[in-house]
Parts: sequence; C-alpha cells; structure tokens
Amino acid sequence: MMKRIVGITLCWLALAGLGAAQGQKPKEEHRSVTEILDHTVMNLEHEFVPAAEAMPEDKYGFAPTNGEFKGVRTFAQQIKHVAAVNYELAGAILEEKPPVDIGDESGPASLTTKADILKYLKDSFAYVHKAVQTINEKNLAETVKSPFGEGRVSRLGLATAVAAHGYDHYGQMVEYLRMNGIIPPASR
Repeated sequence: MMKRIVGITLCWLALAGLGAAQGQKPKEEHRSVTEILDHTVMNLEHEFVPAAEAMPEDKYGFAPTNGEFKGVRTFAQQIKHVAAVNYELAGAILEEKPPVDIGDESGPASLTTKADILKYLKDSFAYVHKAVQTINEKNLAETVKSPFGEGRVSRLGLATAVAAHGYDHYGQMVEYLRMNGIIPPASR
C-alpha cells in the first residue's frame, strides 16, 4: 500500500514539475528540492487545516452510518490519525523519536476537544516542515529506517507520503463535512 501511495505521489510531483517547467522561471529563481517538498506540505496544510476547523466541535464525533461505513473513523479520528502519521513520517526523516506521544497511529486518546485536536494537527505540520527542511539534493535518496515496520525507505518517499496520505484523508473529511451540510473551505 505504501509503495502504491509513494508511486502515485511521485507521478503527481513529476507532472507538477513538468507543468512548472513550461512556465520556467529564470535560473536565479530555480527552486530547490527542499522548497518544492515544503511547498507540497504547505499546500496540503492549507486545505487540511481549514477543513478540520470548519466542522463544529459537536460534530467532531461524526462518522457516516448509512451504507458500508461500519467501523470507519470519526471526523476527529481522521484528523488525529493524519497528525500522528505526520509525526511518524517526520520523525523517520529526521531519524529521531517524534516529540509527542503518537499511540498506535490513532493519536493520543487524551485529545478530545476540537482545540486540542487542532493544536496536535498544526504542531504535526510544523514538525513535518522542520523535517522537510533537512532534505536536499544530496540526501533525498538516502534511506532511513521505515516508521512502518522493517526495512528502509528514502527521505523523498517519506516526504511525498505526507501529501499522499493527508490528501487521502482530506477527501474523506470533505465527504463528512458535506454530509453535515458544510461546504468545505476550499470549495467556497
């Protein structure tokens, strides 16, 4: 599954790079891999956080029930899961233990209020930005220990997984918002 996500994300980044090359800037404005990856994280953050903020706190426990939705994560659980995985991916890039409790990729059970969950999410993006700032043309293909079991993965693969994973859950959150009569901020 992770290989598929990374593969799709790499294709997406390649297409984005081709589109940017068509309107190529002068050489003095050439963007580094660090800037490109950080911009990718920023794009996700600028859609994901407003979507998380748009749901009223009394709906944070919402999960669809009609149809094949048995056992799906609630809105709050979607956010905490993405934040926890952000911490895991960034920690692996930095080759350090994340600075907060992650739990089992579900995020800390102690986080129950909208304010606490949003802080956890925003702090996870700050940690991802810190990690991505360490990736450069020389180390992007170097491998580090995978945060998801045995094996090693590249820093580039981990950085691109942030966007792939986050957008997967963002799509689910958009559905949750619309099921509650809320137009997602990015669609307004």
